Amino acid sequence: MQRHGYTVRAATRRPLSFPAAVEIAAIPDLNNTVDWQPILLDVDAIVHLAGLAHGYVANDDYSELDQVNRIATEQLASAAKEAGVGRLIFISSVRAQIGASSPRVISEQDEPHPTNCYGRSKLAAEQAIRAAGVPFIIFRPVVIYGPNPKGNMRTLVRLAMLPLPLPIASFTSPRSVLGIDNLTSAIVFALENPAAVGETYLLADSKPMTVGQILSILRDKYGRSWANLYVPQFIVKLMLALGGRSDLWARFTGNLVVDASKFEALGVARGQGYRGRPARHDPGRREGNNLADASGLLSRATPTSCPCIVSVLLAIRQGGVAQYRACHRA
Repeated sequence: MQRHGYTVRAATRRPLSFPAAVEIAAIPDLNNTVDWQPILLDVDAIVHLAGLAHGYVANDDYSELDQVNRIATEQLASAAKEAGVGRLIFISSVRAQIGASSPRVISEQDEPHPTNCYGRSKLAAEQAIRAAGVPFIIFRPVVIYGPNPKGNMRTLVRLAMLPLPLPIASFTSPRSVLGIDNLTSAIVFALENPAAVGETYLLADSKPMTVGQILSILRDKYGRSWANLYVPQFIVKLMLALGGRSDLWARFTGNLVVDASKFEALGVARGQGYRGRPARHDPGRREGNNLADASGLLSRATPTSCPCIVSVLLAIRQGGVAQYRACHRA
C-alpha cells in the first residue's frame, strides 16, 4: 500500500518484521475482544483482511472459525458504524460462494453454496457486515499467489521443489488465480471509487491456468528439469487416498473458474480499467502480476510456523492524505 502513497500502521500480537516507515501497535488475538474505539478514531475506511483459514483449524472446527471470521468481523463492523467510518472493504473468499471446484464458471449472480466450515464462516461474516449498516465492499478472491504463499499455493510450491517427476500431466482442469498486486490494485480502486460501494465482487486474474501449467512454471524457476508424467487420474486419486490426502483431489483436479467481469465493468465505466489503472495493471502485461513473473517471488518464500497472517487495514485521512493502519495477527 505504501507505493500507492499510503502510510501504514501495523498492529500485531507479537513482533514481526516491517519496513522502517511502518508504525507498529499491539492488539490482542482476534479470539479475544478488541477495543476498536481508539483505533477507529478519525478513520474514514477500513480494509479488513483478517481471517482464519480452514487448513489451520483442527477438524475444521466451526466454533474457532466462527469466532475469528464472523464474530470478530461483526464487532469491527459495529464499531465502524458507531465511529462513522465511511467505507469497509472486506476480503472474503471464493469459498464463501462455492466449494473447491465447479463444473461451470462462477459469477456473483450464483446463489452462495459454501461446502465447508471455512466458507460458511466467511459467508456469515459477509452477512454481518451487510447488517451492520456501514457502507461496504466485499471481495471474494480466488487463490492468491505472491511472496510467502499460503494454503493451496504453498502446497504447489512445495510440490514444485521436489527433485522428482510429478504425475500431473493429466491435470488439465482450469483454475482461476489472483496475483497479490492485482488484489492490491482492486483494493485501491475500491477505496477511490464510490461506485464500488454496496456490492460483492469476485476477483481473479483475467486468464485461468491448469495446475500442470502452474507447477511447470514453478519447476522451471526452481531448476527442476524432471518432466511431468502422465498418470491416469484415477491412479493419482487412489495414491492420494492411500496417503491420507484425499482433500487435495478436488482442490487440484477440478475446474474452478470465476467470472470477474462485474468488477472489470466497473473499472471500464470509470475509464480506469479493471484494477484502477489501464494496461500496467493487466496481469498478462505487468511485471510481477502474472505467475511466470511472480514465481520469482514465490521461490523466495519460506515455510513459516505461523498458522496464518491476518490483518485489518484502517485508512484514515489527515490533511487530504490517505493513511493506512494495518492490524496483523500471526
